[in-house]
Amino acid sequence: MSAALRLGLLSTARINDRILDGARSSDAVDVVAVGSRDAARAQAYANGHGIERAHGSYEALLADDDVDAIYISLPNGLHHEWTLAALRAGKHVLCEKPYSRRAGEVEEAFAEAAERGLVLTEAFMYRHHPQSRRVRQLVDDGAVGRVRLIRSAFSFPLADPTDVRAQPELDGGALMDVGCYCVSGSRLLAGEPERVLGEEVRGTTGIDEAFHGILRFPGDVVGQFDCSFALPVRQELEVLGEEGVLRVGAPWRIDWGGEVTLHREDGAERIEIPEGDAYRLELENLATAVRGLGAPLLDRADALGQARTLEALYRSAETGRPVSLER
Repeated sequence: MSAALRLGLLSTARINDRILDGARSSDAVDVVAVGSRDAARAQAYANGHGIERAHGSYEALLADDDVDAIYISLPNGLHHEWTLAALRAGKHVLCEKPYSRRAGEVEEAFAEAAERGLVLTEAFMYRHHPQSRRVRQLVDDGAVGRVRLIRSAFSFPLADPTDVRAQPELDGGALMDVGCYCVSGSRLLAGEPERVLGEEVRGTTGIDEAFHGILRFPGDVVGQFDCSFALPVRQELEVLGEEGVLRVGAPWRIDWGGEVTLHREDGAERIEIPEGDAYRLELENLATAVRGLGAPLLDRADALGQARTLEALYRSAETGRPVSLER
């Protein structure tokens, strides 16, 4: 492998821009190729973004011997298929979140990666930002006392019914697109849920246009979240304990800006958060793991816990009953 991890982009999705920005600010990763189902589109994308090579099919990108790892930014419903294809082509994989709403797919993919000695990790970029580590540290250190309740939200209006996020056959929906952050953040702070309750509101295309969930964690901690494609842009995380409240103004899209404040009986305190590029840090974590110098921040256990929770929430919404998660 060259000095920098050589990364190929599988698709020309808009989120790639963030990955490209992160790679340009790092010596650890170099984006060297892009693949699209259309050769002209791939070449135009490569020309416009200063990428060395363009491939007119995903298969051609995976066959490129000068690519070490693949970033998969396809719609949710295609993540598993192309992750397996990339692993079987001998490539490490950074797959955009959420990997899947099906725990069985996560188990299959990570087993494939382990068998081949490859790194597979889920791209929840917010987890790599110093803010997420600081918030968890404050909670673990007892800043709010015993945690009782975690409230979170993420929403934005999605007006285009042809958007891939509105297509049920591509595993679209509010829970998969934005609610997954609320689930991930709650799990980061409280562990794996024992029981969940989900309620969805269907949109015109058949996806969950809005989803409301309750997560019951060990120690009598309860998580409440809502996500929606029908509400204004907003993101929230609030951790309520017996001795205080921790409020995070921009928990998921940290680049939008927002304060972290700790409220206790003796007053409010603004928590200083170090600056950081979550996408650059995500890529550097991938490169470190590929070189065997550290573990992926988001490993098999985290991806499996996430998928099991999403799967249980959807099952609860379908049946109208709480769903317990197996241990």
